[in-house]
Amino acid sequence: MDWRTTEGSSLLTLIAFIVTIGIVVTIHEFGHFQVARWCGVRVLRFSIGFGRPLLQKTLGQDKTEFVLAAIPLGGYVKMLDERELKADAEANPNAPTWQYTESELARAFNRQSVWKRIAIVLAGPVANLLLAILLFWILLLEGETGMRPIVGNVKENSLAAQASLAKGELIQKIDGHDVATWADARWALLEASLAQKTVKIEALSNGNELHQHRLDFSGMDSDEDIDVLDKVGIEMFRPDAEAVIDQVMTNGAAAKAGLKANDKILSIDNVQINNWEEMVSTIKANPDKPLRLEIERQQKTIVIVITPKSAKENNEAVGKIGASAKIDQAEMDKLFIKKHYSPLKSFSKAIEKTWKTSIFSLKMMWYMVSGKASLKGISGPVTIAEYAGETAELGLKVFLGFVALISISIGVLNLLPIPVLDGGHLMYYIVEIIKGSPVSEQAMLFGQKIGFALLGLLMTIAIFNDINRIIVG
Repeated sequence: MDWRTTEGSSLLTLIAFIVTIGIVVTIHEFGHFQVARWCGVRVLRFSIGFGRPLLQKTLGQDKTEFVLAAIPLGGYVKMLDERELKADAEANPNAPTWQYTESELARAFNRQSVWKRIAIVLAGPVANLLLAILLFWILLLEGETGMRPIVGNVKENSLAAQASLAKGELIQKIDGHDVATWADARWALLEASLAQKTVKIEALSNGNELHQHRLDFSGMDSDEDIDVLDKVGIEMFRPDAEAVIDQVMTNGAAAKAGLKANDKILSIDNVQINNWEEMVSTIKANPDKPLRLEIERQQKTIVIVITPKSAKENNEAVGKIGASAKIDQAEMDKLFIKKHYSPLKSFSKAIEKTWKTSIFSLKMMWYMVSGKASLKGISGPVTIAEYAGETAELGLKVFLGFVALISISIGVLNLLPIPVLDGGHLMYYIVEIIKGSPVSEQAMLFGQKIGFALLGLLMTIAIFNDINRIIVG
């Protein structure tokens, strides 16, 4: 989906983005807020968003201000802290200041034990991870559907060809781990490609013979814009299908050219088309070029001229028309597998999925820092909004899965030992435990400068990547 296509899709993208960030940020800040209250700390303000308040309400015995602000890119929980009171007084010596009694100051954040402060700081990221577990659990309760990892076409001279993988083989294990779906296979191959290691693949041939293959990723350049299956040189298996249109997407090239459901493509530019795969290959090879299609419609042969829209796929411009194939449902059903789990098993798998995704996120960050992975993988608000809109269009289940992934990303990011992030505060408290006294204010101020500089650099890269994606496509 192109986020600039229509006003409707742009509105959906905006709403989906605000809902995604709103949920993730609210849960994160609520984690800090609730644990602070449990620890007896007075919370002065709970804000979702930054900047000018749009809505503001004071509630509770502590008279906490609950604020919905104009810029929906984060939030914060402001707690009573003597250091901030002192800084405010020094910055505005003539301004009136609140006077707190000794009993009230006893509830200041800075007066709490180091263990309570650690609990309060950890609560935000932990809340994000718990949200991901909850969402994954809800999704897994309905079962898990995936496409069987049957190898389709194998590209010549590719890693898959070198490893002797053949069309029709069913992948069963990768590096000793069971593989049930293409999602499992993609995950295992992606980790192997980033680690640039060799993996063993066990696969069954059509004759039920077990074959052993070795895929060597060593020395391969990392590029997040290229799908891992394309790196390997294999495609997912698809049953042979006639070049018959099933559905036409609104605003796609097919719809604009007048193609309709049940149209059969006979030829393109006078070259005979025998199946859907041939049609797709021809269209992909001709982005932004007018093509003469001879089609059969209601036992009549007519000619339509269509210009495939150019889209970026694996760093290459390809043509797309926005139409799907008419495939025998019985044949498609054979390619899919659905697993059902008990509530307890679903919860266990939700924890496992959250854990694996968190570890993978940390690995990706390390690969970027160490130069093994490109910084192009860092996404900014525009890309997040784009994916939010796309997943919302695909349905509630897909959108909830996306929210879970964003929640994990926010949780893991905040645990990094960067000053001004939660992980930076944890780093200070660990130092405090080791040396027996708090980190000096001078050291914390110096750390803040470094933290803001690192975050500024990170945001600059993210925004640059967003702009680059929009311009390049």
